[in-house]
Amino acid sequence: MPEPTQSKSWLNRTVLGVGLTSLFSDWSHETATAVLPAFLAAIGAGPAWLGAIEGIADGLSSFAKLAGGYYTDQLKRRKPLAVIGYAVTALATASVAFATHAYHVLFGRALAWLGRGVRSPARKALLAADVPPAAYGRAFGLERLMDTIGAIVGPLTALWLLKVTNHNYRAVFLWTLLPGMIAVASFWLLVRERPLGTIKKQTFWKGLQTLTPTFRRFLLGVGIFGSGDFSQTLLILYATRMLAPTQGMARAASLAVGLYTLHNVFYAGSAYISGWISDHVRHRKTILAGGYALAGVTAIFLTTAPHRLLLLASIFAFAGLYVGTEEALEDSLAADLMPREHHGMAFGALAAVNALGDFLSSLVVGFLWSAVSVRAAFSFSAVLFFAGALIILRLRE
Repeated sequence: MPEPTQSKSWLNRTVLGVGLTSLFSDWSHETATAVLPAFLAAIGAGPAWLGAIEGIADGLSSFAKLAGGYYTDQLKRRKPLAVIGYAVTALATASVAFATHAYHVLFGRALAWLGRGVRSPARKALLAADVPPAAYGRAFGLERLMDTIGAIVGPLTALWLLKVTNHNYRAVFLWTLLPGMIAVASFWLLVRERPLGTIKKQTFWKGLQTLTPTFRRFLLGVGIFGSGDFSQTLLILYATRMLAPTQGMARAASLAVGLYTLHNVFYAGSAYISGWISDHVRHRKTILAGGYALAGVTAIFLTTAPHRLLLLASIFAFAGLYVGTEEALEDSLAADLMPREHHGMAFGALAAVNALGDFLSSLVVGFLWSAVSVRAAFSFSAVLFFAGALIILRLRE
């Protein structure tokens, strides 16, 4: 890694611009997400429609990230692609206000998530291009911190808007256009684009071949870890079930939401702190491997089925710590392992592997929980977490 002296000017307008963009964009779509289930119920659509909408939107987003990563490396200017992606997400999210049928919501949500997928590799590539490699951890950590603040503020804003509008869901969706367009303006006005020089045109498959053997081993470690990385919503369900016998179902559900808020606070803080630490150690991979190992410890604690609120709070805190570390350090290490002219494909491939891991983990962990036991489900996760940590630890940077 470069010497730390190269990282003096890492906190520049691009880093601030990307951070503010992530904050306002997440604020926008998390506000919409908070009221989406209730809005669907109000127009006569049930849980099946919600599942279909979220599944199709996530699938399109994953595909768009991989395709967007390829096209990002083929463009002399990456910034317009990212700006268009943010604008599409903002407009499509607000368009749900005019929906009268579930398929209207499906179209709006899918288009919004398509915009999210297209912009993601371009945003990360532009961020990596404007900071020294010795500061990747802090730059990507700050971006994750700002993004998480938006995710915390969004649902709170939705609650406030529902109160002042007398539960007018359409007004809430229209309001999301304000932070969404502020995100577009922040990216357009603040983020700088560094020239890449000569662009070598190549096919998608040739683009995949630019991924180095070390980077592919990195993706293997990420994929194995991700295959056990269960959705954090399962933690909410887990806490609700653990607390219900002593607290009652209603109070247990409220406490579980409070624990998830605690999780997000630790997530936000660890994203930046772990990134800062990774910039000051010899090998960044050790911090990511440590985060993966912490996930394994968390999963082991989950197999003990604790019923005490304090123990559950500790588990949620650990989960927030490892998620923040995982997200910030995966991006930082990906930027380290690939040359800047191929960052788009690198970030797109990383996003695709993470998406596949999320799909597999939700499917398998949920099945094991239902068909076998809670202990079997989280033991499965623990094994994959430690396996992923070992692969990452043995990478050659």
